[in-house]
Amino acid sequence: MDVGCESSSKLHLVIFPWLAFGHLLPYLELAERVASRGHRVSFVSTPRNIARLPPVSPAAAPRVDLVALPLPHVDGLQGGAESTNDVPSDKFELLWKAFDAMGAPFAEFLGAACAEDAGNKRPDWIIADTFHHWAPLVALQHKIPCAVLLPSASVVASSISQSQGQRVRLPCYEQKQNERIFTVNGASGMSVGERCTLAMERCTIMAMRSCPEWEPEPFRQVVTFMKKPLVPLGLLPPSPDGGRRRAAETDDSTVRWLDAQLPDSVVYVALGSEVPLRVELVHELALGLELAGTRFLWALRKPRGVDDSDVLPLGFLERTHGHGHVAMGWVPQTIILAHAAVGAFLTHCGRNSLVEGLLFGNPLIMLPIVGDQGPNARSMEGNMVGLQVRRDENDGSFDRHGLAAAVRGSEL
Repeated sequence: MDVGCESSSKLHLVIFPWLAFGHLLPYLELAERVASRGHRVSFVSTPRNIARLPPVSPAAAPRVDLVALPLPHVDGLQGGAESTNDVPSDKFELLWKAFDAMGAPFAEFLGAACAEDAGNKRPDWIIADTFHHWAPLVALQHKIPCAVLLPSASVVASSISQSQGQRVRLPCYEQKQNERIFTVNGASGMSVGERCTLAMERCTIMAMRSCPEWEPEPFRQVVTFMKKPLVPLGLLPPSPDGGRRRAAETDDSTVRWLDAQLPDSVVYVALGSEVPLRVELVHELALGLELAGTRFLWALRKPRGVDDSDVLPLGFLERTHGHGHVAMGWVPQTIILAHAAVGAFLTHCGRNSLVEGLLFGNPLIMLPIVGDQGPNARSMEGNMVGLQVRRDENDGSFDRHGLAAAVRGSEL
């Protein structure tokens, strides 16, 4: 899959990410990079997700087509719910079910794109996300090769080992989570693990948002097991002009607060937008930050079903007013991480957050919650760029003392 050689003919790529903005945004970044090198990209998602994307960069826009395919109706899924941000985590199975039904409109789109009278170049490649088990089959019907883009070698190698019954040393709480990933089918009739496995088995090649220099042994394991080409794409950090994504980002209140802080004095806290912590753990995190005594900027996602007055411990905001700032809702994360005042990053270890933290050289304080975040955190520890918050082996909970110790250990 050569998208960089000037002497090669220009390609038409179809890029189709999973319905989560933690996937949509980096895939859009990839689409822009491909388009900026002269290739055409059809970027596929649902109408509401397409409408919520940031503007495509001017250099890439003439060669990026945003393709909105309908998300089929599923009973119980609220109208307009087209991404994981719109759906409570206990309703994700309904989104999976609707997503699986997108195979039909996707096949219709490819059929039209491949028609002889379409007037445009037929697609040369499909780049599908990890969960698109049906995309390689649709691609095969139209004789189009399909690459499945995987998050990291460590995550895939760990999943392969567990699915093969090999002993992998994991905390008990993570083992229980992984058992559900490979065994719980729910409303969609297919587990998350099965989706990923089928996508890898059916695709033409695998692409990886990593490189063998960063994950040498996991890379070898994945190639050996899957017996098909694995193309390392590197970490794909955000482009330098990421600040264009939102208007007036530098006027954001969080950035103004950082402007008033000393260099390397602030811990930035952000644990993702998809799986919020239980309110009792939000309280322990808050009290741990208070106990650590450091300055902090916290991008907090409110737990569902909790009154605003109960989200944080009583009196916390007043006690930390002089050295802490809590922001609920969206914040300009890349600008925050690049800010001179930020000296450490307390993260859930989602792939995008890890790459952004590494890009700006922030020491990582790691609090993985679910899915690929545990393997991501262990990989970062192995590369000595961060440390994990101490957890209860059985249920994954943590307390204020372990949180404070990890924050202090980041050596702000």
